[in-house]
Order: sequence, then C-alpha cells, then structure tokens
Amino acid sequence: MTRSVYVTGIDRGDGRQVVELGVMELLTRHVDRVGVFRPLMHDGPDRLYELLRARYRLTQPSESVYGIGYDEAATLQAERGTDELVAELVTRFHAVARDYEYVLVLGSDYAATSLPDELHLNARLANEFGAAVITVVGGQDQSAESVRSEARNAYRAYQAHGCDVVALVVNRTDPADRAEIAGPLAEQLPVPCYALPEDGSLSAPTVRQVVHALGAEVLLGDDSGLARDVRDFVFGGAMLPTFLPALTEGALVVTPGDRADLIIGALAAHTAGSPPIAGVLLTLDARPGPDILALASRLAPGTPVISVPGGSFPTAAELFALEGKLSATVPRKAETALGLFERHVDTAELTDRISVARSSRVTPMMFEHELLERSRSRRRRVVLPEGTEERVLRAADVLLRRDVCDLTLLGDEDAVRKRATDLGIDLSGAQITDPHTSPLRERFAELYAKLRAHKGVSYELAYDIVADVSYFGTLMVQEGLADGMVSGAVHSTAATIRPAFEVIKTAPGAQIVSSVFFMCLADRVLVYGDCAVNPDPNAEQLADIAIQSAATAAKFGVAPKIAMLSYSTGTSGSGADVDKVRRATELVRERRPDLPVEGPIQYDAAVDAAVAATKLPDSQVAGQATVLIFPDLNTGNNTYKAVQRSAGAVAVGPVLQGLRKPVNDLSRGALVQDIVNTVAITAIQAQARPGAPAAPAEKAPNA
Repeated sequence: MTRSVYVTGIDRGDGRQVVELGVMELLTRHVDRVGVFRPLMHDGPDRLYELLRARYRLTQPSESVYGIGYDEAATLQAERGTDELVAELVTRFHAVARDYEYVLVLGSDYAATSLPDELHLNARLANEFGAAVITVVGGQDQSAESVRSEARNAYRAYQAHGCDVVALVVNRTDPADRAEIAGPLAEQLPVPCYALPEDGSLSAPTVRQVVHALGAEVLLGDDSGLARDVRDFVFGGAMLPTFLPALTEGALVVTPGDRADLIIGALAAHTAGSPPIAGVLLTLDARPGPDILALASRLAPGTPVISVPGGSFPTAAELFALEGKLSATVPRKAETALGLFERHVDTAELTDRISVARSSRVTPMMFEHELLERSRSRRRRVVLPEGTEERVLRAADVLLRRDVCDLTLLGDEDAVRKRATDLGIDLSGAQITDPHTSPLRERFAELYAKLRAHKGVSYELAYDIVADVSYFGTLMVQEGLADGMVSGAVHSTAATIRPAFEVIKTAPGAQIVSSVFFMCLADRVLVYGDCAVNPDPNAEQLADIAIQSAATAAKFGVAPKIAMLSYSTGTSGSGADVDKVRRATELVRERRPDLPVEGPIQYDAAVDAAVAATKLPDSQVAGQATVLIFPDLNTGNNTYKAVQRSAGAVAVGPVLQGLRKPVNDLSRGALVQDIVNTVAITAIQAQARPGAPAAPAEKAPNA
C-alpha cells in the first residue's frame, strides 16, 4: 500500500516550503519512487514543485501533480458541496498513489482563496488520503508564549478532525526563543515538536528577483551577481564621505542614476571588500554615461547595476514588500533551507514517524543523500587547497549550508574572499589559510625536511615546497589540523597525490595506493577499481586493489562481490593478461577467503544474470558483481568514462585507498556535485580512522 504524508498549516506566511523540501529530502533518501500531489493550486508557476522536480529529478507528469485550481474548487464546493469536491480530489490523489511508493502531499497555503474553513478541508483530505499529517505553524514576529499557544491550538485542531498528526513544526521563530518554544511544546504535546529559527538569507530576495519584481533593466552584471542575496537597502542621497559608512554587507544601493559619485564609490567599496554589496539600483530612469558604465564594469566585474523609471519613494515601497522564495533558479536557498531543517529536526525520528521503509534498491540519489547524512553525523575537517577555484567555492557553499563538515580553504585570504563575494557565496563558516604567510609554514618546513632528508631536501628548499597548496594541505592532514584533503579541480593527479605518497604514505597492510569510482547507475551502485592510479598492476598488486576495493565498498554500504575482469571468462582463454587476472583471483581467495570473488570474468558475465547463467551458472558472483576490478588503467579509465557518458551514470571519485589518512583527487572536469560528494566521502573515510577527532577550529590558525 502506498504511504503518504500531508504537510499543512493553519495560516499563510509560515514558510512551510522549508518543511516540504526537508520532508522530500527524507523520502528520497529511502524511497526510489516518490510522487508529489498538490490538491489545490493557484494560477501561474508553482515554484516549489519546479524546485522539487529539478532537484530530485522527478519524472512524474506535471498534470498528475495538481488537483483543482482554487477558483474551480470554490465553485464546485458552492454548487455541489464539500463531499463532491473531496471525492474529486481523492480520485486524483489515488491516480498518483497507484504509480508511486510514497506520496508527498502539499497542503493549501491560505493565500487569497475563497474557500471557507480551509483548515477543515485540509484535515478532511488528509484523512481521506490515509496520510500522516505534519502541521506547520509560523512564529515570525511573535513572542515565545504566543507561538506556543498557537502551536498547541493547531495540533488540537487537526487532532479534533481525526487526523494522524505525527509531528509539529514551528517555523520562522526568533532564534533567541527557539529553545523556549521547542522544549515546553515537547513536554505538552504527545508528538515530536521541532522549532526552526528565522534565517534572513531565506527571506532575502536575490537581485534577479528584484529585477523581475520591479521590471528593472539590467545595465551591468552577470548571472553570479544577479544571484546575490539582497540583505539590506541603502538609499543614497548624501555626499560620498557620508554615504560610504552607511553601506552594509549585501546591501542593494538605491540612488538616482545621475549620482555617478555614489555609483563609483559603492562599487569601489565592494571591490575593496569594505563592504561587499549586492548591487546598485538606479532610479528616475537616469543612467550614467558610457564612460561611467565602462569604469563601473572594470571596477567591479559582474556586480549588477540595474535601472528603474520610478523615483526612490515608490521604489522603496516595492522593495520593502519583496521576500525571497525557494525556487529552482536559486539552488543555494534550497541548500540553506535543508541545512536549517536538518540541524533542527530529528530526521531519524521523523523518518520513523512517517513510516518510511527503505527501498531494496540503491539509487544514485539515495547514495548521495547517504554520503551527506553520514558525513554530518560525526563532523570532520576537510582542507580544500584550491580556494579560489569557482567550482570549489560553490561546493564549499553547499557543504557549509548543509552543515556537512568543517572546511579549510587555502589561498590568499583577500583573493579567496573577493572571489567568493563576486560569486555571492558566504564563507563565514569556513577557515581561510594562506600557506605563504601562515605561522604553520616554518613548522611544516621542518617536518618536511626531516621526512625527505634522505632525498637531500634542506630546510630552505622545504620552506619553498610547503608553500605549495597541495603540500601545505597534505601536511595539515598529517599533523591532525585537518582530517582529510580534496584537490585536483585544477591540479593534476600527480600534483595532488605525490605529496601524500611522500608525507602520509601507505596504510599498514596495503602494498600500494589505488583508487575506486562509485558508479551510480539507475538502479544500483557499482564500485570500479583501479581507474586512476596504477597503469599496469601485477598479480599481487591487482589482488591488493581488489581487497582494498572490497573494504571501501563495504564501508559505503555496498556489499562486496568481486569480479576480476578480463577478456576471457573462466577457463575459456589463455595468455599473459588472463593468467595475471587468474593468479590475482587466487591470491584474493588465499588472503581473504571470506570475500566472494570470481575471475577471470568478462564484464557482461559479471553484471548480467542471463549471460552469467550461460557462462558461469554455478558462480556466487557472476551476474551480481558489485566490485569490478579492471586488469589495467587503460581498461578501467576508459570503461568508467564510457559508462558515465553513455549510460548517464553518476561517477563519484576517484576515491583513493591505501593511504594512512584520506586524501582524494578530483577530475579536472569535476562538477560542483562531484566535489561535494568527494568531500563527503573523505569526511566519512576520516570517521573510520580510530582516534581521529576533528581538529578544533582554534588549533588550525588562519593566515
């Protein structure tokens, strides 16, 4: 039977989209096929559903998502009664439920509707759908006592209508009142009660939203600039010396278009980082001349300068009425919302309350969710040497917003912060360390000179070497100032892992360092090794790669069944290459008789049950292999890329194995999500090392 959960409230303005997004995140961690149903809809685009569809790769036909428009529902209710309206919506809900394992129902929003007793209608629908109910109450601009009273009344209202209320969420509370709200409610009500604090970055509109709302013309600015949050408004009328101290971080400067001094002054302040602004809005349809615009473009590239025809007063009225919305066009707000939800909601408890049973399949999305959840459970610090690279900064933004791990970025602090500001990224939660000026440089030089003395490395030479970000990051890991390192977005594999070979070295019991990719296919996750490090391993090394890969697979929830790949299956072929794989298979069986392994075996016989039934009918691995070991780098690297590109698989890695401490390499074509996943994997690898607490922030000094 399809399960469902109905997220509903009692009034508008409760910020319920944060809860709906958080619940969808929970569902997709455990369930392969999740449907969405919105019984009542407004005309125009549905921002939340478009966000859910894009973020969770939903394939559900859009027409099945929606029940009835508000106007049509009001007419139907007035002419034929509530029972007819409910019956129609129940029919449409079950059409969705037939095709999905779990359905998320998005309750009505109480916004400009003509439906009487909307709360009763939501309760009735939840009961008819057989859905568990999560009730959301808004706490904005209310005292703690008032919020608690409203929350109790909301719970009792839905309970009185016979609803199965499984949790209550108070959203948008004053951060100072959160504990005072959540604690007493938990004692007073028989269901879990969670309180989410107001987060200004969620309610802040972006510059792009300002442009759309005001019908503004964009004179200057790129996509990154238009995506910046507008956290404040500063209206310019004074002379420049009086105006500049009034600027605040993230402010949108509003000034008549003929005030070239304020325009250039605001952009110069942004470039200097004191403070970084969101952009400049020009009023009265007055525009600077081409020389001023050209200077502005060179002074603060990418920073928006927009123009409206109205004066400052009517423009101000429109601006103050604006509020940020979750949408697919602003993904970082979704990351912020999820981070907020996951920090303040006991997700394991809520998952149990809404009766989500884990699917037998592991989809790419489930695997990625599990990575973030596990890395968050025991925080570790990961160092990212490429601190000015855009993809790394965007990944850091996601990791910080989702509260996945602690981060240290390497590079010149001013350059890193300016690049982040230009991209609209908040790095306040990260450390930034400059290897050239850090007090750690001398300590690391002494250590490196000692480690490499047998190669003739002097202190003076070491002092230069450790200023390299890859060496500096590796030494941070070695010294316990970070728990792992991820690099390679702009550095070669050799530049990333050579310092690890020299400083961290191989783990006890490991003959070599090797790598795996987690290949997330549509219906399963496979582990490929080695596709990145060892060009032509011998039989002993191949066996070591197989054993390491099996351990890595098990660590990340993939039950290892090892296929030692070759162009021949069983005893059907011969030759030096096949003999190497056959010998490696024998060594795996000798060293780890507990591991299921088959080889030599061809790829199709390893993963396709029908082929396996013909070629190796009695094998415990053939047709169901999860760990696939390639005979050489040429075969492995080309195969993983062919599967990634042709089958649309998500390739997570390369994940290095065999080192004493985790260091992982990125492909130079890595996407932001690839970097996020690799950092999460690195944090999980660090968790597995005994006695490896994350370094406290104060012990990893900044430059």
